Amino acid sequence: MKNLGLLCLLFTCIGLQSCKNNKSEKIIKAKEAVEIVSVQCYKALYEEDTLDLKINTFKNGEIKGNMEMAIANMPKKVGEIAGEFHGDTLFASYTFTQGGYTEKTYKNPMAFLKRGDELILGDGKIQITLGASHFVKGEPIDFERVKYKFTAVDCVDK
Repeated sequence: MKNLGLLCLLFTCIGLQSCKNNKSEKIIKAKEAVEIVSVQCYKALYEEDTLDLKINTFKNGEIKGNMEMAIANMPKKVGEIAGEFHGDTLFASYTFTQGGYTEKTYKNPMAFLKRGDELILGDGKIQITLGASHFVKGEPIDFERVKYKFTAVDCVDK
């Protein structure tokens, strides 16, 4: 009976030690996610439309930033962008509010093709599944006949 108690205590210690190691790995990964590698700002102009984009690239490859879309005859869209690069294409999700109405948020998928210092906002078919919008799988995203081509600009804090 005494040996059974010691055996249970040994397994409990081993289990607790493995949990502790797993926590330290998670803390290291979380610190890497927070470390910003670069900050880039872009601006796109088309007729009366102006789009401002600021993206932060993190050590783990994740992209997060802000985008403002001032499109003629529409309320201003302000929100956050999050995603990651797959090759030369940034696939991101844009979560934004429209106009001064901040109680309702919208979320749209976006794809940006990086060519040199330029980001080209692609145009693709979007479908909604269970309330979430995403690009239609298997349908190409057009980066040639587009309105918005972002050029690199100096970052200015507002």
